[in-house]
Amino acid sequence: MSRIPRERTNPAGKRPGKTGRAGKDAPAVEPLNIVHGALPSREVILRFIADHPQKASKRELAKAFGLKGDSRVELKQMLQELEQEGMLQKNRKSLIRPGALPPVTVLDITTRDKDGDLIGRPAEWPEDQGVAPAVAIRQQSPAGRQGKGKAPVAGLGDRILAKIFPAVDRDGPAYTARIIKVIDRRRGASMGVFRTAPGGGGRLLPIERRGEEMVIDPDFTGGATDGDLVEVEIARLGRFGLPRAKVLSIVGSVGSEKAISMIAIHAHGIPHVFPPAVIAEAEAAKPATMSHREDWRDVPLITIDPADAKDHDDAVYAELDPSPDNPGGVIVTVAIADVSWYVRPNSPLDREALKRGNSVYFPDRVVPMLPERISNDLCSLKEGVDRPALAVRMSFSGEGRKIGHIFHRIMMKSAAKLSYQQAQAAIDGKPDDQTGPMLEPILKPLWHAYEVMKRGRDRRQPLELDMPERKILLKPDGTVDRVVVPPRLDAHKLIEEMMIQANVCAAETLEKKRQPLIYRIHDGPTLAKQEILREFLATLGISLAKGGNMRANNFNGILAKADGTPHQTMVSEMVLRSQSQAIYGPENIGHFGLNLMKYAHFTSPIRRYADLIVHRALVGSLGFGEGGITPDEEAALDDIAAEISTFERRAMAAERETVDRLIAHHLSGRVGEEFAGRVSGVTKSGLFVALPDYGADGFVPISTLGTDYFIYDEAHQALSGERTGLGYRLGDSVTVKLAEAIPLAGALRFEMVSEGREMPAAVRSFHKAGRRDRGQVRKKSGTRPPRGRH
Repeated sequence: MSRIPRERTNPAGKRPGKTGRAGKDAPAVEPLNIVHGALPSREVILRFIADHPQKASKRELAKAFGLKGDSRVELKQMLQELEQEGMLQKNRKSLIRPGALPPVTVLDITTRDKDGDLIGRPAEWPEDQGVAPAVAIRQQSPAGRQGKGKAPVAGLGDRILAKIFPAVDRDGPAYTARIIKVIDRRRGASMGVFRTAPGGGGRLLPIERRGEEMVIDPDFTGGATDGDLVEVEIARLGRFGLPRAKVLSIVGSVGSEKAISMIAIHAHGIPHVFPPAVIAEAEAAKPATMSHREDWRDVPLITIDPADAKDHDDAVYAELDPSPDNPGGVIVTVAIADVSWYVRPNSPLDREALKRGNSVYFPDRVVPMLPERISNDLCSLKEGVDRPALAVRMSFSGEGRKIGHIFHRIMMKSAAKLSYQQAQAAIDGKPDDQTGPMLEPILKPLWHAYEVMKRGRDRRQPLELDMPERKILLKPDGTVDRVVVPPRLDAHKLIEEMMIQANVCAAETLEKKRQPLIYRIHDGPTLAKQEILREFLATLGISLAKGGNMRANNFNGILAKADGTPHQTMVSEMVLRSQSQAIYGPENIGHFGLNLMKYAHFTSPIRRYADLIVHRALVGSLGFGEGGITPDEEAALDDIAAEISTFERRAMAAERETVDRLIAHHLSGRVGEEFAGRVSGVTKSGLFVALPDYGADGFVPISTLGTDYFIYDEAHQALSGERTGLGYRLGDSVTVKLAEAIPLAGALRFEMVSEGREMPAAVRSFHKAGRRDRGQVRKKSGTRPPRGRH
């Protein structure tokens, strides 16, 4: 049997990783008793991947073990088997052990160890995977690696992009890290609401669900008054009593308008104030010239956006294809704001845009990626104003197949600014003074083109998971007025499909030019998640085929079987949870959800940095003049993709938490009232119950469900009483009473009013089999179930 390769120990007995190198920087690894050119055992493969995350692609593994020909095929089969068994999972272009950190990760430096060395944890970590692993940070010498350049130096509270290596010292953190770059400085401050105390000083009430109160001495209040939202740092930790803190800054009054979103902005470290150099560059920008541009100002491109949109980054136009070789075909033109003209690589605007990664949308405000001078003025495709753009003309056959496309760098002038509702009303026979004259020449051809494109979409069969998106409407004082579900119009679908096809064209063109780019990638569900879904569906009499070649239409078939049944919502949620999260990466694995082989975000460069990179790649590879991608950017695409993927998750978390806080504040005066809800999550600790009318959810601890002993059945997504056989399943309609609302933490606690229903025979047989090892416990709290988004 081959022995597992082990890392060399440090002969000097020093802490590992201080002077060692991984890849070029990690401690050297000496494989022992491995036959070069022979397929290693599964155990050796798994250990090698754990110890060499930077060499965990199929190509690198084959190279490391000297495999060629049939041995490479056998290696591929072995890796597929390990994936199917849940022993490995994909992370962009690498393979990692489940729960392991990817080779490049964004870390927050949170503390120091007993020797004073910095310790970090992943900036984003799924709650269902427990506590995030600790990582020992290796500070390099000021001269940097091999004395080349200045090495980045980080401190406590900083957020960094780091290269991850397995630790040699098994008694300490499982990983060590080398700093690639410091993303954000001093993130160590905590936030809370200051409450005055008798005799001076006060207490800090936490804004996080698991935060703790802190004492603020009179000398350390920083001028804060009762109700102020403040940032603090810990001044002293004692063995007994609450921590003591010092106020660093006053964010504002928690009762003021927009205070709720400010909590999320500060809690997640989202940059929201543009530095003076960035504002100065934006204000000094001049309108784009006609250099390297075609004049398309006579093409009647129009924008269709939400009624309250302030920036317009895409415009569309469609016409019948006049070519006799394409009968019934259409030509669709999509024009996108040319942000690359104004935001040049490594400029202050560019560095700030990368630091933000994307715009963040709250119910009461937008934190933009770019200053308003750029996003709402010079780049916005305003009606009747000359604006620079990158345009793609796409030809589709009568059956909806894309048969060709070509990119242009243009100067355009939008013929009209329409809202979704306005355009849809015109098509539905209710045009207004603006849409009436353009109904025949512009709007009807657009809708006809969409019908043609839809034939191609229907044949492609992307994942049709239509979960309602709720929108919070606010009163003038920033509090919740009501929660609505806006209708999904054909106008929305038209723009969506045209943007998807434009994104496909961008990826195809850049691949053809052999131009490095950042893809939008979406991996298929892992075999482990498929198995969980399969077990769950079996309890409803719905089958899911086994195998690793699942496609989006397999899930569409499941959704179709559940359509119109009492289980429809429950099945949709379980299918959603089974999906992987879409991310950005320089290596293409396709987009599972859209069922596309090549896909890159191109259509929203005003609000997404990934799209700006794709624009620069197109400008450079197609010879469109100034503003193209640089060699330094191409070399950094892997790091950029890791950063913006993290910032996207940061934005999603901040948006979600803000909604939770707004709803908790809205319902805080209704403690004791009963509400209609639906079980949205089942855990060993209790039930999550969603309130559909409010777009919020809360928790019912298992200890409050009754006197019976409740058993958690993961396969059936149920909590059921051992004695009575009554219980609750995912998707059940229930009535709950609001027991507690904590607005600052965005937390709601419910008490169950509805009696449990009789569980299916399969759940009862689960009890009789005595398989309680799958989870049976009473707790007073639980973790929020993961939410997916594509």
